[in-house]
Amino acid sequence: MTILNDNSAAVVVMPPVCGRLHDRTLLRWLARSSLQKRQEPRDLLASVLGVLGKAHPQDGLGAMRMWGQTSDRPTVWIAAADPVYLEPRLDHLCLHALHEPAVSRSELRSLFDHLQEILAEDKNYGFARLATCGYLRAEEPIVTASVPPAVVHLRNPNDYLPSGEIAADFRRLQSEIEMALHDHPVNVERQLRGSQPVNSLWLWGGGHAPELHADPHPPLFSDDPLLRGYWESATGAVNTWPGTISACLESCPAGFVAVVPSAGDDSRILESCLHELHDAVRSRRLRRMSLLFADGIVASVGPADRMRFWRRKSALLSGASE
Repeated sequence: MTILNDNSAAVVVMPPVCGRLHDRTLLRWLARSSLQKRQEPRDLLASVLGVLGKAHPQDGLGAMRMWGQTSDRPTVWIAAADPVYLEPRLDHLCLHALHEPAVSRSELRSLFDHLQEILAEDKNYGFARLATCGYLRAEEPIVTASVPPAVVHLRNPNDYLPSGEIAADFRRLQSEIEMALHDHPVNVERQLRGSQPVNSLWLWGGGHAPELHADPHPPLFSDDPLLRGYWESATGAVNTWPGTISACLESCPAGFVAVVPSAGDDSRILESCLHELHDAVRSRRLRRMSLLFADGIVASVGPADRMRFWRRKSALLSGASE
């Protein structure tokens, strides 16, 4: 469902729902909507742009994410460089995406300072950390992976890496990064306490930030830096997550895109936001919405749903397959 030009419509990214929702009113309400489960993981930006009917950028995602963090457009070639653990298995590698709190900011700072000192002496490369995000700057562009590590989590990374002769510089740099990280004190300490070491960086989204251009988008409420950078590049309205769906509606009654952050108790914030969305539909403050749950469930809610009174439950919401 493309809702870009639909008044009183919203796109809301939610915490996981399968097996976590117990309120019967909300279960019946969602069961009447159009439900599906994505079979393949997608990055957050691709999921949101798909609902809006917008094309996904082909490159420059790392620079776009930095833009979202700093509110300044980077002018040099940038790739995202995120910490991962590559687990050797019998006949392949398995990638584990690592992010805060799995890797602390102090650990990430130490690792990136080390890479900057060891590998960036000739100034052809530069490594930088901004909060929980890592970046690579290169004087000459290199090919990188196109998707973030969350998409590759628990999968074989070789299926997502560039290949062929054009990837020679990428492979060389990747090997140098892994050798530099191998015996770093941070990884020694992590292994001693039973944590996965940061034995590689996932280099992805390499390119230059797009030029600033005007492109109609609903207002965004999100703390995700890549989404914020994309909206900044399109001169869209960018806001932080205000804490409630009601606050989003009060600011933007004609519609919005919101990303509900995951917290320690996802079930509580999940139910709270769904109750607000349910009330907004009943009071007709929202006519349509697309709910994108973190576990791949997608719910398209529209005016015709109230007619499907016979639908009272869905196996998808309980985690079973239909």
